[in-house]
Amino acid sequence: MANPQANERPRWVDDPKNVDKIVYGLYIVCALLVLADLFYDKHPHFAFEGWIGFFGFLGFLGSVGLVFAAKALRKLLMRRDDYYDR
Repeated sequence: MANPQANERPRWVDDPKNVDKIVYGLYIVCALLVLADLFYDKHPHFAFEGWIGFFGFLGFLGSVGLVFAAKALRKLLMRRDDYYDR
């Protein structure tokens, strides 16, 4: 069977220079969002909620925690490769 992707022309994201541009753009957007956190009035319930970029860092730590929890659950719930063949 022929590879259907062999005849495709490369897309713009296949070029490593363009991927670098995307990553740098995301860095700039993230930095601008953290800087924007300085310019509005916060009404925190707890003192640490008023820290600069607190909710961004909280979201990042939460997503990292979800990845580690999924890796632990995978060991508990994973079936053998031939589970459906038996």
